[in-house]
This record gives sequence, C-alpha cells and structure tokens, in this order.
Amino acid sequence: MFNPTREQARQFLFEAWRKRVGGELLSPLEDLTAQLIDKHPEYHALLATPENHKDKDFLSDGSEVNPFLHIMMHLSIEEQISIGQPHGIREQFARLTQKYDSEHEAQHAMMDCLGEMIWQAQRNKTEPDAAIYIACLEKQ
Repeated sequence: MFNPTREQARQFLFEAWRKRVGGELLSPLEDLTAQLIDKHPEYHALLATPENHKDKDFLSDGSEVNPFLHIMMHLSIEEQISIGQPHGIREQFARLTQKYDSEHEAQHAMMDCLGEMIWQAQRNKTEPDAAIYIACLEKQ
C-alpha cells in the first residue's frame, strides 16, 4: 500500500495543479485531482506557489482549513465511491447528492463523517471503523 509522506502528498497536489495550469498531460489521478482543485478557487494561489506553502502548518483547532487535507479527503471519498467501499457508501453518496443537489457539497458533508471516524480511531487507538462512518452518514 502506498503511504506517502506529508511532503510527497503535497508535492503531488502542487504538480497536478502546475500541470493543469500549464496545459500539460495529466495522469488519470492527476486529472481527477486537478478537477477537485478547480472546484476550490480559494486554494489556487496556494497551490501555484509551492515554495511558499510546502511546509506550512495549519492549526487543528478548526480556525483554518488545511487545503492539502481537504483535497486529499475529496480524493479518498472519490476512491471509496469508485470501489464501493465501505459497503453502502455509494447509496449514501447518492442520497446526500440529492439532498444537497450537488455532488461536491455531498462530499463536503461526507468529510465531516470521515473525519469523525478517523478522530475516534485516533482517540481510541483502534483501526478506523466503517460502521461509525456509515452511521454518521445516515444522520446527515
């Protein structure tokens, strides 16, 4: 399993955006990433200047959004939907898309639940529990 460092993950985002802006050929994953970045114009300047932001830390108190984490969570949710894991994720995505009338906003709602599952796993020192994730999505 690929487990990139923070630096590698950020570099991937910087490169995907650089290629998109420069009109270069992108791999399928880079293209998906660039499409997600396109939907977040508030991150364009940051991703266009890696020399200024590659080492930037973001507060975890909720006062600022970590754009790197945000885009990576979108990518995680895209993968979950594409492979249908955890079980029931596609149905929850479809329901939330209808509720919010937007796939993008549905993913934002899903991020809250994904973050909750990860937080609980870290707090309890356990593996992430898909049942917690799906239960949270059902309440959205």
